[in-house]
Amino acid sequence: MGLLKEFKEFALKGNVMDMAVGVLIGGAFSAIVTALTSDFINPLIASIGGAEIAGLIRLPWVNYEGLDVETATALSLNYGDFITAIINFIIIAVILFILIKSMNKLMSIGKKKEEEEEAPAEPSDEVKLLTEIKDLLAEKK
Repeated sequence: MGLLKEFKEFALKGNVMDMAVGVLIGGAFSAIVTALTSDFINPLIASIGGAEIAGLIRLPWVNYEGLDVETATALSLNYGDFITAIINFIIIAVILFILIKSMNKLMSIGKKKEEEEEAPAEPSDEVKLLTEIKDLLAEKK
C-alpha cells in the first residue's frame, strides 16, 4: 500500500505532469517538423542542387538482380533518411533554443519585477552622505 501511495504522489507532482505534457507536445511538434522537412525542404534542395535527398547507396557485394524494391532498399545504405533526420534535428534544436531563451528572458523579467517590489530602493549617495553627517552630529552632542 505504501508503494502505491508513493507512486501516486510522484505521478501527480507538477514536474511529472509538466514533463508528460512536454513529451506529448514534442511528439506532435516532431511530426510537424518531419512533414516540413519531407514535403518542403527536401524538394527545394533537390530542385536547387539536383541532389536526390531520398537516395541510397548500393553495396557492391550484394547482388540486386531479381530483388523487389523493398528488399533492395533494405540491403542498401539509405543516406537520404539520415540527412532528413539531421535536418529535422537541427530545426527542432534551433526552435527549442529560441523558445527556451525566450522563456528564460521572460522569467528574468518577472523575477526583476518581484525583486523591485520586495526590496526597498537603496538610498542615493546624497541620502547616505546626509545620514552620515546626521550620525556625526548626534555623536558630538
